[in-house]
Formats: sequence, structure tokens, C-alpha cells
Amino acid sequence: MADVDSAKPLSGLFNGIAQSRYYGNKEITDELLKRELYPELPQNEFVALLEKMTGIVKSIVSADMDLNQTEAFLTAQTKKQGGITVEQAAVIAKFWKNHKKKIRESMINQTRWENTLKGMKWRIDLKSQSRHTDQVNMSVALVEMEIGKNDKTSEFLCLEFNETKISQVLKRLSEVEESITTLTQTS
Repeated sequence: MADVDSAKPLSGLFNGIAQSRYYGNKEITDELLKRELYPELPQNEFVALLEKMTGIVKSIVSADMDLNQTEAFLTAQTKKQGGITVEQAAVIAKFWKNHKKKIRESMINQTRWENTLKGMKWRIDLKSQSRHTDQVNMSVALVEMEIGKNDKTSEFLCLEFNETKISQVLKRLSEVEESITTLTQTS
């Protein structure tokens, strides 16, 4: 059981858990982790270790714990009967410190169904030509939005607003803001 407490294989186990469960690397399997990290450990002990460590990581990830919360959680786990050792807690804390941001981003991307706004640029310009001469030299707002998913090619949406349309958009945004404020104050 001394192999289980060793920091290097345990660190590798956590990296494997992150790769297979959060980063989508299908090449990292439970069998590969057993063969490469814990070849001497009986299968049933490895499965128990893997389930325990996966459960701990899942708890930390689902609560999106910061480093202080993680430290408190791990301390409680060390005091719990059948919990983890202090050495294991140190490995977990180091792992979470190094992987928190990337795992969080991966979880957000996995739960996103629709396209998102990836970027937006805008500028105010003067209209230099139009079908109607009375619209020439009027101020317009040009908005370019990049819409897509992280792993797909983006689409670009270009909008042109005159002063009247901008006023209407601002009015609608104010109404939305008022509705949100009303809903959050009554809850």
C-alpha cells in the first residue's frame, strides 16, 4: 500500500483523471492508468483508489472551490475515517492549484449548447453614400460581432444603426435592466 501514498504516481493519477474526465482525452483509460502508475497494486485496490480520488476531484470541481475552500475540504477528508492521507491531500491541493482554471473552462465549454459571443467591435462613422440623399453624412454605429463555439469556425454579424435605432436599443436595454432589478428584489 506504500505505492498508493507515493506522490508521483498519485499526481499522475490526477492528471489522468483530468485528461479523461474533463479534457476529453479518450486515449487515457483506467486500464492505462493502472498499467502505467500502479502495476503492482491489485485491481480491486486500484479501482477503490481511482473511485475515491475521482469522487474527491468531482466534489472540488462541482463546488468550484477556491484554494482556501479546497484546503478546508481536504483537511476534513484527512480527519474522516477511510479518508485520505495528509500526503494525498498535498498532492490534490497542488493538482487543483495547477488545473483549476483549465478544468473550469472545460466544464463551461462542455455545458454550453449554443453559440456564444466571442468578440465584438464597434465604431461610429459617417454615412458617405445611400439610396436617399438625406441620409448622407448622418452618423451611424457599425457593430461587428463574432459568434461561434470555441472548437468551430466563427460567423460574423455586421449591423448598422442610425441614431433612432440606437435610441430604441438603449430603451429596450433599460427595460430589461428594470425587469431584472424587479425580479431580483422580489426574490
